[in-house]
Amino acid sequence: MMTITTELVETGAKRDGRGRRIATQEEREALIAQYRESGLTQKAFAEREGIKFSTFTSWVQGRRHAGKPGRRVRFAQACLPGQALTATGLVVQLPNGMIVRGTSASEVAELVHALQG
Repeated sequence: MMTITTELVETGAKRDGRGRRIATQEEREALIAQYRESGLTQKAFAEREGIKFSTFTSWVQGRRHAGKPGRRVRFAQACLPGQALTATGLVVQLPNGMIVRGTSASEVAELVHALQG
């Protein structure tokens, strides 16, 4: 019978509740850079590095979308000259989902133009 000797090397890396190692942002960036230089597919690279494929693809996708504006709702205060807004009046929904309400078409048009500018 053959005996196999193994050794566990603890690197001090953070682990989650299930014992899986948590890669730092710097480690992820380095792995993505290595992947891009490797010429391998994402799946082949993840297998070679011992990273779960879905985890690695989420890192790459996250990097692609970094710096792009998200779908956060943003508000800005806008004042219409003249009359105050009332319950009855003009309501305009812009293509981006923004709703503008006003009492006169010219004021609403002016506000829409200012918001889009």
